[in-house]
Amino acid sequence: MNERISPSFRMPESFRCLWVERAEDGSIRRSLVSRPLCELPPGEVLIRTAYSSLNYKDALAAQGHPGVVRRFPHIPGVDAAGAVVTCEPGDFAPGDAVVVTGYEMGAERWGGYAEWVRVPREWVVPLPAPLSVLDAMTYGTAGLTAAMCVRTLLDHGVTPEKGDVVVTGASGGVGSIAVAILAKLGFRVTAVTGKPRAVPLLRGLGAAEFLSRDEALDPSEKPLLSGRWAGAVDTVGGRVLTTVLRSLKHGGCAAACGLAGGNRLEMTVYPFILRGVTLAGIDAAYAPLEFKRRIWSLLAGNWRVERLAELRRVVTLESLEPYFDEILAGNVMGRVVIEIGGDDASCRD
Repeated sequence: MNERISPSFRMPESFRCLWVERAEDGSIRRSLVSRPLCELPPGEVLIRTAYSSLNYKDALAAQGHPGVVRRFPHIPGVDAAGAVVTCEPGDFAPGDAVVVTGYEMGAERWGGYAEWVRVPREWVVPLPAPLSVLDAMTYGTAGLTAAMCVRTLLDHGVTPEKGDVVVTGASGGVGSIAVAILAKLGFRVTAVTGKPRAVPLLRGLGAAEFLSRDEALDPSEKPLLSGRWAGAVDTVGGRVLTTVLRSLKHGGCAAACGLAGGNRLEMTVYPFILRGVTLAGIDAAYAPLEFKRRIWSLLAGNWRVERLAELRRVVTLESLEPYFDEILAGNVMGRVVIEIGGDDASCRD
């Protein structure tokens, strides 16, 4: 049973957060500030944040990217995990451990880089035991996306008996967690990474073979390549994804969730009409709540990543600044977790 916040707990008048604002000259400025609690956006559930996480979208929001942030001032953070303080109606009790990922968090409305968040009831997922709030944010949107990719491959009939699977961008958050889940399910996984230093970590997560970015990219205009993969999790997009699609075996499936390598797909329809392959797009942000609940249950249970702690680096809001540029440049391995209230704001060890 979840622990509860002490009855003597008093609601603060203000909360600390990462504040992104646009100056009069159009420049974007970031600072740590305290804001009145009454400024939080409307919603039925008030949550005391324990941890958040760093995602590519968060770095864009921190830079005031117009495709992410529509109004200033803004608080980034598409993820948050912590303890419920109030909920109307009473779907949650004070102290319940919960996780919120995606929807408009950290984009259209203020997000998880704050000591407190207030969100609509239909965004909130109860944290399944025995997952801790720290582990939940080690997964975060990246882990949710990775598990959704794997679920999609299975739903399209991709099994270990059908052949090897490939994961591109394998050293990142989505890629590394996808490698671990696929290996746990018995797949022989080839990890594509541009970081040789990531190989020991990926091998420990279960990857059996490794390719560099150059080795994974076929720049030719051939409509089809030799069928090599039964399935793929692609976090890169662009020419890497076209190479993967042209290399799928008959009936194969690629779950695509990223565009760091480009947002264009230039290829013929031959892989689709001659090999019957499937390109499945993955969107974790607006996935139905019930589907998210099922995925979180898998991540807490049969799909739990045993070496999850090795994937995370825990930082504070004060030390987060350099990681925005690092993740945009593709230099972050694994997951960056932001400690906000820490275990003192959570309700499960």
